[in-house]
Amino acid sequence: MTRLQYRLMIGVASLSVAIAMSLSGPLQASDKGPTLVTWQPNVLEAIILGMVQGLTEFIPISSSAHLKVVPEFLGWGDPGASFTAVIQLGSIVAVIWYFWADLIQVFGGGLRAIRDRNYQSEDFKIALGIVIGTFPIAIIGLVIKFGFREFYEITARSSVVIAIVSIVMGLLLGLAERFCRHKRNFEQLNTRDGILMGFAQALALIPGVSRSGSTMTAGLFLGLERATAARFSFLLGLPAITLAGLVEMGDVIEATQEVGLWPLTAGILSAGIFSYLAIAWLINYLKTQSTWLFVWYRVAFGIVILVGLNMGVLQP
Repeated sequence: MTRLQYRLMIGVASLSVAIAMSLSGPLQASDKGPTLVTWQPNVLEAIILGMVQGLTEFIPISSSAHLKVVPEFLGWGDPGASFTAVIQLGSIVAVIWYFWADLIQVFGGGLRAIRDRNYQSEDFKIALGIVIGTFPIAIIGLVIKFGFREFYEITARSSVVIAIVSIVMGLLLGLAERFCRHKRNFEQLNTRDGILMGFAQALALIPGVSRSGSTMTAGLFLGLERATAARFSFLLGLPAITLAGLVEMGDVIEATQEVGLWPLTAGILSAGIFSYLAIAWLINYLKTQSTWLFVWYRVAFGIVILVGLNMGVLQP
């Protein structure tokens, strides 16, 4: 990774954070507790939300953004961060199912390396990178969960933030695609890749960034092949989305009386099925194609949101 590439990545990422925070406005205290679920989907609506979650969780276009915006365009409202986090459990099952052999190789090989004190093992380096790379998003996510929950639910998840961030991150992905050489394969991954992509993953806590989008973009800046960047992004994201789902479980169990068990179950199953299909498609697509499709989609998605806001179709 050249000095220019570092500057491009850090500069645009910093711009994304600055824009998001400036548009979010100041944090204000409220006497009311945060609303866990702002709208209760029925079974059919939950299946559609699960489909949206599954198709966008692993494709670099931001599942949280689509789960916020798509229901509003359909006139349903916002299902809330808790519901959308828990249906990610379906995506977790899908990624474990698809990458089971990789997980056994990396983490099984990492454990054997610890047993044999073979710390130069490639599997150990990759596993260590995944573990360390999970810390940034886990720590910051817990701080948001227990310290700034209402701010995140009401202000940070605004459509304005999602639109601007989607455009900025799309442009950042375009820079990675245009200026970086994508040569390194999965066997050439190391701990450094996991750590740097882990810090990029933490940006996904800003709605609209996309966890897979930020990690894949970082992977491309690091010189990884497109399919390798996507494959490692999925493995790196497994602990993060698992933690997100488990942390939200308590809230959703409390909200089940309002949401209902069947809609929640339908959403999780739908998310799992469509996540698997999206993973399989993306891996095969990136073996022969570039990421420009997602660059233009993200820019267009952000523009559509801004137009929707201007027309009054969406709430800020």
